[in-house]
Amino acid sequence: MTLNKADVTANEIQRAAWDACHKYINEYFDGQDMGACGFAWVTLYPEHKGNTKLGKAERKEFERLGARKDWTGKAWMLWNPAQYPVQSIDVLLAGAHTAAQVLREYGFNASASSRLD
Repeated sequence: MTLNKADVTANEIQRAAWDACHKYINEYFDGQDMGACGFAWVTLYPEHKGNTKLGKAERKEFERLGARKDWTGKAWMLWNPAQYPVQSIDVLLAGAHTAAQVLREYGFNASASSRLD
């Protein structure tokens, strides 16, 4: 089955990421928010130039999913895609990896990133 980029929803991404965070925190931290503090996000890389018809449509898709431009202005990011209420970088990164995987399944060029606080 071929998945279409337009078929993915922000809810689907958030739900998958939330489930991954919940699983991680229960398996590795016995239900407690532990570990180093930090942040995690998903970076979306455009395939088309922004001033083309395809590029403009692509960027609208990013915005539809809740993404915003990153600091470079060339990529887009979904900050804490799970919206999971913890500070553990490990837990948040588990959610970001899952969100990036869902996006890749729909044909997006996506990767998970993190940094310590």
